[in-house]
Amino acid sequence: MNPQPHPLDVLESALNEERRALLDHDVEALLRSTQAKLDALRAAERAGTAAADIPRVMALSELNHANGALLARRRREVNWALRHLGRIDADAVYDANGQAGARPHSRVNVSA
Repeated sequence: MNPQPHPLDVLESALNEERRALLDHDVEALLRSTQAKLDALRAAERAGTAAADIPRVMALSELNHANGALLARRRREVNWALRHLGRIDADAVYDANGQAGARPHSRVNVSA
């Protein structure tokens, strides 16, 4: 019987998959890895943190922050492209689960 992996190992793997998905522009992999990250984070919170785990938790926090910065950059790139294509007026707002909190409005180009 294989022992369960440590919750921080699972979280690290999910964060690395999330980063890979962001770099590869792979939306499906990003959705899967984000859900895996949230599940792993819940498991890690339930397991608690030993004093020896604190440096690793801090490193994982930094990796998550870096992924968040990359995600924000990707979102700005997409919004810029959509605005320049005349397809969107408002920036979308996303919650922690990646669900849109505000719907973008399509712009209708009216010629004079």
